[in-house]
Amino acid sequence: MRARELHPLCCLPAADCPRAGWCAAGNGDRSPPPPQPPPEEQEGPPAVAGVLYKWTNIGKGWRPRWFAVRGALLAYSKIRRRRPTPTPAHAAAARIIGPAAQCAEGRPIGFLHLKIASFRESKSDDKRFYIITPTKTLQLRTDSADDRVAWIEALVSARAESSPSGGLLSDHNDASFSTTRLRNRMRAEGLDEEIIRDCEQIVHSEFSQYYAQMKQRCEEYLSFLGSLPRQLEVLNADDTANISEVHSHLMERKNSFSGHGKCSESSNTESSDDAVRQELDESSDEDDYHFCDTRQSFSDSASSPEFKMKSSNSAKVDCLYGDEFTEPRAGTGNREHLSLSLKRRTKLPEPAEKEKGVSLWSMIKDNVGKDLTRVCLPVYFNEPLSSLQKCFEDLEYSYLLDRAYECGLKGNSLMRILYVAAFAVSGYASSDGRPCKPFNPLLGETYEADYPENGIRFFSEKVSHHPMVMACHCEGRGWKFWGDSNVKSRFWGQTIQLDPVGVLTLEFDDGETFQWSKVTTTINNLIIGRVYCHHHGTMNISGNREYSCKLTFKQQSFLERNPRQVQGFIKDANGAKIATLMGKWDESMYCTIANDASRVNCSASGPNADATLLWEKNGPSANPTRYNLSSFAITLNELTPELKGKLPPTDSRLRPDQRHLENGEYEKANAEKLRLETRQRMSRKMQENGWKPRWFRRDTEDGTFRYTGGYWEAREQGKWDACHDIFGGFSDSRN
Repeated sequence: MRARELHPLCCLPAADCPRAGWCAAGNGDRSPPPPQPPPEEQEGPPAVAGVLYKWTNIGKGWRPRWFAVRGALLAYSKIRRRRPTPTPAHAAAARIIGPAAQCAEGRPIGFLHLKIASFRESKSDDKRFYIITPTKTLQLRTDSADDRVAWIEALVSARAESSPSGGLLSDHNDASFSTTRLRNRMRAEGLDEEIIRDCEQIVHSEFSQYYAQMKQRCEEYLSFLGSLPRQLEVLNADDTANISEVHSHLMERKNSFSGHGKCSESSNTESSDDAVRQELDESSDEDDYHFCDTRQSFSDSASSPEFKMKSSNSAKVDCLYGDEFTEPRAGTGNREHLSLSLKRRTKLPEPAEKEKGVSLWSMIKDNVGKDLTRVCLPVYFNEPLSSLQKCFEDLEYSYLLDRAYECGLKGNSLMRILYVAAFAVSGYASSDGRPCKPFNPLLGETYEADYPENGIRFFSEKVSHHPMVMACHCEGRGWKFWGDSNVKSRFWGQTIQLDPVGVLTLEFDDGETFQWSKVTTTINNLIIGRVYCHHHGTMNISGNREYSCKLTFKQQSFLERNPRQVQGFIKDANGAKIATLMGKWDESMYCTIANDASRVNCSASGPNADATLLWEKNGPSANPTRYNLSSFAITLNELTPELKGKLPPTDSRLRPDQRHLENGEYEKANAEKLRLETRQRMSRKMQENGWKPRWFRRDTEDGTFRYTGGYWEAREQGKWDACHDIFGGFSDSRN
């Protein structure tokens, strides 16, 4: 009798390998085939069957599926809803749990091997339970608590009754094979019978050793399969205990964090005590089998001057904003709350009301002849952020300044200014696809942002109402950044042109400074069409040492096939071009360094193979909003009870119309916006009567506003005596 044929890539016989057809395919196609149950599981009636509700995804929610247990295999199918049909014969022979009025379609759409599965009951819902395997987790729900008990007992029983070695090691004592063809071939060659017997003995000996090795591996594999469910249950229990321990530790450190947001996709249906660190299967039924590559991220060591991009352009630096901001960077300092990871929210609150659309054209038509300065635009045209918070949004990619600081410490001033230039461009990335305008801050309004996970602390204040000027100050790891913002606008009917006025200054701890001004922004299709913006003009970055930079934001035109381009170059003290920059302000920036000045040029077709990636825009938010906010922007207006008790009464997070808009309370937001704008019209009189900003002063008569200090010290002490409640009730007092 022939021995069973072994699969070439595993220790299981080919007939028993659940993916034998896939592995043995000779055409090189490694994509997974449609899910098929093992042959021994395809026949015979199921032991247990019934209807369970499976969580599919956010859009579809819970969907009924027909589940059937055959041996150690759990299969599920979609429910036919078209017309009543009799229950099939094989289902009638099974034990039915729960209602059985509906019939499943013939072809199963998913399978689970119970040999490697563990089961867990929900603590908050007595009808829900989980089936956990190494590759996926099913979230299931029954019609009653009794049905859940019956299903779990049936699944545990099926797993226990199925022998891991069943069918795999049968007949492994019969390992003989025929050498007739070998003997006949050797006789045809005229070999002696003694030589033929020696050759047969050698073949038998080699096969016996090989078979013994394969048998040992198979037994080890089966032993692992048998212990895997217990190991999974232990790991799951440990993970749950660790979560509880970390959560308790975070709650004890009240002064370390500004908030604790629970970032779980199942949080809308699970309470906190029921959270498990397992990935819930929220994919559609057609995508039950996933093969995901590991996403590689690089540490900041890759940004050292010795790092060369020539190795691979695919080695891009991942700067991701997800549920946790935990990217470690050099020079973190000794700030106490950097020891633990900080979770920030990943989505805005669900709207409390349904938003009503407003036509800008109809508003202009209805207010013809009126004083437009007294016309209050509805919050429909706003996003739930203030202009002060938008200033901080320009620092989303502050890690570029961290790398610039490190390069300077290592003596590479060229890479330092290249990273500074990339940072100057990155501030425009968040403006792409943002159709709504931020709230205009009130005179004296402030905003703070303490992001220890990024190593930065930011503060801004509206220092003038007419003209409207906002000043900001930020401290990072080895650098300080400050400036003020004033915008001159020109209206051209369908478009509005915004020309920034003001200088931004970056100073490193070693004394090197850089200064630049922003370029012009044009907003198109204000009346008719889709609103969009583009940035154009020249940005000159001047330094106090050997290098300077000139960047050109190309003007957008109808004939331009490659819009939003940014091109520039680096010059040394002698005026020689030593490096070029190219890219797009909404995508990425690259640089090319060449010793030969004749090789330095700007290519409109994009970066070449030798270009080094300096910056790349983060991916879109996993929870998109109408305002098209990035993952970073979603965190800016987050207000936790702990943070609320530390903020001054002038902080933008406490502005009521902005908070109502974020919560989807549009009627309240419009009413508050009208009230605050009525109060704001007194700001010009306040300024004329000698009002002065609280935290900023001009360094010269017409110079930049500089931070005078004292804000973070007042925050620690909770002393806001000099900060008035600018969002409170209207009064005619002069500040």
